[in-house]
Amino acid sequence: MPNRRFADGEVVMGRWPGSVLYYEVQVTSYDDVSHLYTVKYKDGTELALKESDIRSQSSFKHRKSQSSSSSPSRRSTSRSRSRSPGRPAKGRRRSSSQSREHKDDKKKTIQETNLALPVLCFSKPSENNTKRYNGEPESTEKNDTSFVILEQKLKPDMETERVLEHYSLRPRKEEKKKEEIYSEEKIFETIKTVEKAASKPKELEFGGRIGTFILIFFLPATVFYLLLMCKQDDPSLLNFPPPLPALESLWETRVFGVFLVWFFLQALLYLLPVGKVVEGLPLSSGRKLQYRINGFYSFLFTAAAIGTLLYFQFDLHYLYDHFMQFAVSAAAFSMVLSIYLYIRSLKAPEEELAPGGNSGYFVYDFFTGHELNPRIGSFDLKYFCELRPGLLGWVVINLAMLLAEMKIHNQSMPSLSMILVNSFQLLYVVDALWNEEAVLTTMDITHDGFGFMLAFGDLVWVPFVYSLQAFYLVSHPTAISWPAAAAITVLNCIGYYIFRSANSQKNNFRRNPADPKLAYLKFIPTATGKGLLVTGWWGFVRHPNYLGDIIMALAWSLPCGFNHILPYFYVIYFICLLVHREARDEHHCKQKYGLAWERYCQRVPYRIFPYIY
Repeated sequence: MPNRRFADGEVVMGRWPGSVLYYEVQVTSYDDVSHLYTVKYKDGTELALKESDIRSQSSFKHRKSQSSSSSPSRRSTSRSRSRSPGRPAKGRRRSSSQSREHKDDKKKTIQETNLALPVLCFSKPSENNTKRYNGEPESTEKNDTSFVILEQKLKPDMETERVLEHYSLRPRKEEKKKEEIYSEEKIFETIKTVEKAASKPKELEFGGRIGTFILIFFLPATVFYLLLMCKQDDPSLLNFPPPLPALESLWETRVFGVFLVWFFLQALLYLLPVGKVVEGLPLSSGRKLQYRINGFYSFLFTAAAIGTLLYFQFDLHYLYDHFMQFAVSAAAFSMVLSIYLYIRSLKAPEEELAPGGNSGYFVYDFFTGHELNPRIGSFDLKYFCELRPGLLGWVVINLAMLLAEMKIHNQSMPSLSMILVNSFQLLYVVDALWNEEAVLTTMDITHDGFGFMLAFGDLVWVPFVYSLQAFYLVSHPTAISWPAAAAITVLNCIGYYIFRSANSQKNNFRRNPADPKLAYLKFIPTATGKGLLVTGWWGFVRHPNYLGDIIMALAWSLPCGFNHILPYFYVIYFICLLVHREARDEHHCKQKYGLAWERYCQRVPYRIFPYIY
C-alpha cells in the first residue's frame, strides 16, 4: 500500500477539479481504501483529491524564488559584459544567449504563477459549486460546472494575452482596452454557450427513451387493469386477464362532457381573486413567478356545491356506474393536453425549459415535460393541475363510493371500513390544500416539466388509483371490529404526525435558521450556506416525510382486510415511488453538498426505514 505523503492539518496547494488552478487548502483526512485526501478550501468547500492533484507549498515557492533570483543576476551580467570595451563581439553574443535564457525563465515564471493564481475571478471555487437541501432538490440554481468548463476554454487565450503583455511593444492602455472588450463580449458570449450545453440532462430517468415510450402505454393500461379487477367477484392476481369490456362501452360523450365541466369549474375557482398571492422560487433567469394560494377556498366552494346537489337529490351513484368511462375520458384529455403542452414548448425560450425535460429526444421530453412552467397569461397549467381537478376529484370519488356502498347493500350508514378510508384520505387532501404554499418548493414545480407524466398523474392516476380502496370496498365489503379500527386510526395518526412535523420542521428551519424556537436543532454546515439537520426527525432518518407517507398508505389499505392483495397495490406503488424519489434526492444532494452530505449520511445512516433501509 503506498505511503501517505501529506499529514492531517498540513497546508498545501490543491488543484481545483476540472481545471489547472491550484489553491491553498488544508488536509483534513485521508482514506486508506480510496487513497483520497479530504481537503478544505478557504471558503469552506471540502473536496476529495488524489495525491497527484496536491503539491506542497515549498515547491511553488522554490520555483518562483529560483526563477526570480536568476533573472537579476543574468541581467546585471549582461549589462556589465555589454559595456566591456575589450570583448564587444563576444559580449554581445553572450548577452544575446542570456537574454534568451532570461525570456525562457520569465515564461516559466508566468506559467508557474498561473498555477497558483486564478485566471478569471468567477472560476474561483465558491459556495455554489456543491448544492442541495434535505430531502428535495432545488432545480432553479444553475450548473456551476459551466464556469470550470469556461475557464478551461478561455485559459489558453488569456495566457497568450498575458505573455504578449510582457513582450509586446504596444502601450499598456491598448492592452487594457483590449482586455475589457474581451471580457465584456467574448467571455459572456461563451458563458451563454456553455450554460446552454450544461442545461442538457446528462442522465435520463425512467429507462431513457425506450422506458418512457413504454410508460406512455403502460400507465393507462395499469389504471384500467386495476379498475377492472376491482369489479370482479374474485379480484385475485391469478384471475388474469380480467374480462375485457367492449370498446364502445369505454367511451361515452356525456361522461366526457361531465369531466370537462368539472375541469373548467376548478379552473374558474382557481382564477377567483381570493387568497394571497406569493412568489415562487427564482427561475434560472432570476425571475419569480406569482401564484395565488386559494386551493382551500376551492375545496370549501366545491364541498358546498356537492352538498347542494345532494340536497336536491342529485345521484352521485352515476359516477360509480360510469367509473371506467370517466377514467378513459380523463386519460384522453390528459393525452390531448400533453400534445398541446409539447407543441407550445417548441416555441418557448431556452431559459423557460425544464432542466430534466430538455434532452433533445422527442419521446423523453414529451413524457417528462419540455417546458417548466407553461402559462396562459397568469394561468399556470402545471400548478393548477397539481392540486385542483385531480386532488379534489379524489375526495368526490371517495364520497361517491361511500354513497354507492350504502345504495347497493341497502345500508342506512356506511361501513366502518369505508368511513375510515374516507376520513384518512380526506385529512390528507385537506392538509395538502391548507399547506398549499409548500408545494412551490417541491421538485414537481421547481424541476420537472409539465408533460405526459404529470398531466396523466394529476388527472388520472391520483383520482382513480388513490381512490382504489374505496372502489374496492363497494364490491367487496369488509367488516372490522372497533378495536381494529382504533388501532388503524392510531397508525394513521402516527404516520400523519411524522409526515407533517417533519415537513414543518424542515420548512421552518429553511425560512429562518436563527429562530430561537429551533435552537435545539443541530446541523452540519455546508459550503452553500445552508445546513443539514442532524437532530429531530431529520436526524432519525434522511427522509422522514417519506416514512410518514408510507405509514399512512398502509393505514388506508388495512380497512380492506387481507383477502386480496389488490387494495395494497397503492402501498407497494408508494414504496417504489418514494424509493425512486429518494434515490434521485440522494444523487442531487451529493452533487450539491459534496462531502458535507457524506458526513450527514454517516451521521444518519438510514434513508427511510430505521434499522432497515
